[in-house]
Amino acid sequence: MVTDQGGGVSEAEGGPVRHIPVLLPEVLAALEPAPGKVILDGTFGAGGYSSAILKAGADVIALDRDPTAIAAGQAQVAEWGGRLKLVHAQFSDLAAQAPEGGLDGVVLDIGVSSMQIDEAERGFSFQKKGPLDMRMSASGVSAADVVNRAKVSDLIRIFGFLGEEKQAGRIARAIEKRRAEQPFETTRDLAGLIEVVTPRKAKDKIHPATRVFQALRIFVNDELGELAEALFAAERALKPGGRLVVVTFHSLEDRIVKAFFQDRSGKASGSRHLPMVSARAATFTPVGKPMVSASEEEASLNPRARSAKLRAGIRTEAQSPGNDLSIFNLPELASLARLGG
Repeated sequence: MVTDQGGGVSEAEGGPVRHIPVLLPEVLAALEPAPGKVILDGTFGAGGYSSAILKAGADVIALDRDPTAIAAGQAQVAEWGGRLKLVHAQFSDLAAQAPEGGLDGVVLDIGVSSMQIDEAERGFSFQKKGPLDMRMSASGVSAADVVNRAKVSDLIRIFGFLGEEKQAGRIARAIEKRRAEQPFETTRDLAGLIEVVTPRKAKDKIHPATRVFQALRIFVNDELGELAEALFAAERALKPGGRLVVVTFHSLEDRIVKAFFQDRSGKASGSRHLPMVSARAATFTPVGKPMVSASEEEASLNPRARSAKLRAGIRTEAQSPGNDLSIFNLPELASLARLGG
């Protein structure tokens, strides 16, 4: 996603990142698309995964919350002559798009589209001056709304939890002081303040504003909540034998996916200090290794792949135990609705 702990240019910094499907051979191997199958691509973006799945013979239902991506993908819809259905929807609603008999596969690429990063007017990158927006769906509460209206305590939690920013308190208090004089409107407004409050040191691998921009983007788009709900939706929508494949780019997301597959493995849990929790029937069995990362060759060719992790499972016939968000231990943050206006 945004933070690039390995050095180099992060997506938030607006480097020249061309969209290349990450871990594509590994995704296809885990997904096993074939003629007669229906695969749902919950994060269409530029259509990289969808195109590869279609070439393998499967039909595709593709979703994207970004209306720009939907408009750009119409040429591909026409190209595939009815085998590609493109729907403007959030991937948490994917079960509503599944055919009556269920899906043979679901793939989710939990990263920011390079198309969004490249468009200054979307406000995702602080290297390109644009409105402080960051809304993937182009509607709802913007990053500017959050920065200008959230309580300092809420900003500290957002920056600390979602951006893992050690200077969250200092930055939040500086934002409060500045917005009292003049509201934040552009990406450079915010990035410029952060540069002053936490200057970049010679040893720093990323820009000082990177983690704050990451946190705001995740919060504005409720990315962690969306991912959690999408995993539950995929569990309901997949037929027995169907495959769920998820590619993440940040530890926050990967922990959610890992927790989901562990909870759905059917293994009893507990410790010597707590009573054993009864085992239940597994709703997913693992595909290959518990986690797959990009090869050194792919990471050198595509910087976006450096932090990518793939996890996958095969749906069993067991009934879903239902949606229990407590398994993800998500942080309690400010209400997005309260910050709108």
